[in-house]
Amino acid sequence: MIPPRVNVDTVRKAMGEYADPVASREERGQIYQELLGFVPPRIEARLNVTGALDPTMLDLQEQMRAHGMYPKSFDTKTAQLMLFGMLLMDASDAAILHGIAARRAGASWHEMQDTINLCFLFRGLSAANRGAEILANIAQREQQAPQDKPAQG
Repeated sequence: MIPPRVNVDTVRKAMGEYADPVASREERGQIYQELLGFVPPRIEARLNVTGALDPTMLDLQEQMRAHGMYPKSFDTKTAQLMLFGMLLMDASDAAILHGIAARRAGASWHEMQDTINLCFLFRGLSAANRGAEILANIAQREQQAPQDKPAQG
């Protein structure tokens, strides 16, 4: 369910080297490593492409993402559950990433299901089906990579 990675060498040859003077590509990727345990392929593409072609825009994007993703009103688990639900409502394939992040932030399977149930009320059976598929895939991922499993299971 996670898209394939881009070929970073091809990006570098075609578009140039990462040129953001504010933060290195590794520093930019660190927040995603902490949140998800990996840098998602589309984010890796954005970091490399926009970091080479328009580093100022990359910095602005990352500032806005950091500001919006970590509101003072919610802890990380709650924010990630909300994002999981919003993206599930929109049928976005990014829902799985925020589902993984919610689990890593301590969300239980029941909290994840409750979020899916809320989506079901307003989006219908397709959201319930997609949500169940996402949870099953996250469980499979956690079983294959135990370090990604939250402490509470």
